[in-house]
Amino acid sequence: MDTRAPSPPGESPPDRTKRAAGDAVEKAPEEPAKKSHRRLARPSYDRIALLLQGGGALGAYQAGVYEALAEADLQPGWVSGISIGGINAAIIAGNPPESRVARLREFWETITANPWICEGALGPLIARGDVGRRLFNQISAGAALASGAPGFFDPWKGPPWFHPAGTLEAASYYRTSALKETLERLVDFDRINSDAIRFSVGAVNVRTGNFVYFNTAEHTIRAQHVMASGALPPGFPAVEIEGEYYWDGGLVSNTPLLWLLERGLLEDTLAFQIDLWNARGELPRDIVDVGTRQKEIQYSSRTRAATDTFKFATRFHSALADLMDKLPPEIRKTPEAERLAASANRHVCKIVHLIYRSRNYEGYAKDYAFSRLAMNEHWRAGYNDAVRTLREPAALERPSGTDVVATFDLGADGRD
Repeated sequence: MDTRAPSPPGESPPDRTKRAAGDAVEKAPEEPAKKSHRRLARPSYDRIALLLQGGGALGAYQAGVYEALAEADLQPGWVSGISIGGINAAIIAGNPPESRVARLREFWETITANPWICEGALGPLIARGDVGRRLFNQISAGAALASGAPGFFDPWKGPPWFHPAGTLEAASYYRTSALKETLERLVDFDRINSDAIRFSVGAVNVRTGNFVYFNTAEHTIRAQHVMASGALPPGFPAVEIEGEYYWDGGLVSNTPLLWLLERGLLEDTLAFQIDLWNARGELPRDIVDVGTRQKEIQYSSRTRAATDTFKFATRFHSALADLMDKLPPEIRKTPEAERLAASANRHVCKIVHLIYRSRNYEGYAKDYAFSRLAMNEHWRAGYNDAVRTLREPAALERPSGTDVVATFDLGADGRD
């Protein structure tokens, strides 16, 4: 018995077949469209801040994160960085929005290359599997130690002890003149200094040991300020600025978060904190693993401490504002109350935390393995992490209730 629906008058068998196929398509359940990170409503904050940690070759992760943020039109009004984060920050702040991703890509392709032994047919064979990738990373790191990274740094002629004391060559292994040329080619410092976007990079005064932020509110930023933020000893020489010499800001603090706190949270802020070192990890099994975990803890623990300090201080300022409202007018006018009122505010801050979680094969040298393969992996990881984060409805929500500071970390929440 034929249970098919009768054909309309004059319909031929081929037409009937096409109609049946069309009916089947119409009745098939539609798959729900995956939420796009590109179609986001502008979050209700006064300011978006981008905070970039130091981490050498891992910094391509931050470039990938920024690419996803740019696609979502989450352009920062304040960028701040340490070391490689300062370089990425300068490229972002020193270019118009439509050129930033391309300039970041140009920088990272300039400073990365595969060592000659990994070129050609041998490269894909070496880079297969965890064991091969570990070997590939070690070769890449060894190549950087031996010859530097193009457009970034290269070794002095002869080791430091062959040069007279008091010279740059005697106090470092590499020169960074190539980085200055790269920065001046890729960064419009006049744009940075035009106050179109707030910009700051952290460094350490070698003579006093004091931590300092070079920022557009107080300084005319040039390439040497960015280079100072990334002058990690003993590899790189200190950078002279107005008669003082500066080293990498990561020696004191590897996150710019406290810079927001020190400058006062005067606006409702959405802060994207992009870290390159993960505080969590496995118990080391050998001496190489010990070195890796030491680096991860050293450069990430201060980030966690800074976040806790930031939360405490911001909540304190909010509670102080509530208390001031309850004081009688005669007490509110006293000098003591007026001093307290200067620190009172109710501005909120949402910290969206993205952390690069390295692969097991990357090892101790992951921050100076400047290979094109590793760079592309880091960039892709940053982009994918940011896309997944932005698809979460809770990621950009304002803090609610009495809690004026809230954090969001996709990995920590168990969804990654």
